[in-house]
Amino acid sequence: MPLLEARNVVMRFGGVTAVAGVSFDVEAGQICGLIGPNGAGKTTLFNVVSGIYRPSGGEVRFAGQTITRMPRHRMATLGIGRTFQNLALFRSMTVRGNVIAGAHSGGRSGFLANALSLPSARAEGAAAAERTGELLSLLSLAPLADMRVADLPFGVQKRVEMARALACRPKLLLLDEPAGGLNHAEVDELAELLEQVRAGFDVTILLVEHHMGLVMRVSDKVVALNFGRKIADGPPDEVRASPEVLRAYLGDGQCAEAVHAA
Repeated sequence: MPLLEARNVVMRFGGVTAVAGVSFDVEAGQICGLIGPNGAGKTTLFNVVSGIYRPSGGEVRFAGQTITRMPRHRMATLGIGRTFQNLALFRSMTVRGNVIAGAHSGGRSGFLANALSLPSARAEGAAAAERTGELLSLLSLAPLADMRVADLPFGVQKRVEMARALACRPKLLLLDEPAGGLNHAEVDELAELLEQVRAGFDVTILLVEHHMGLVMRVSDKVVALNFGRKIADGPPDEVRASPEVLRAYLGDGQCAEAVHAA
């Protein structure tokens, strides 16, 4: 059984169909890249998968469970973490504070237990602190742990958000434009980091990304969209050579030249 299944997903906004019957699977342990030109519907589909949008039709299943109508606040407890294209960090808090907030998102002790500092709450707090320390070390954030997020470079803030998403121990990590705003050296570091994260935390990754070099380098499979429809689904080399994908990015004339040259 795939870890993530999208079946005939449709998303309409009024009279506009942003996603038109898209289906794809992501196996446990895979890195899957979701690509397409601007307006292809990939971010909309990503938001359906993460529970931000409720689809007009179709179904999304995670670990065999339908999550299509599930409240978005339950996604973390199910085992789904995500980052955002526009950083959604607590900018006045420290790096450590941001990450530990993610670790507490899966906590089970309630307000009263925490207010009274009951043993269950103290145990959760200790586990969250330990998890935070591990993540700060893995993502090379430990020396910056007590700095305010607002005072850090954009590329570092991206790593903080990834650390926070990993803090709730997700089985599936959804990354929205993780390379956005990064320079070439930072993109190379990100590629290595994604491999480390997958191996070190036994996590499956679905990423929406415009940086084709990164997608083709790290992905086990790639799903390509155009005008809300799936036009390719398979290994990176196969998708990269697809005439439909070349046409979507280059247009008919340049597509023909690229196919001929290949």
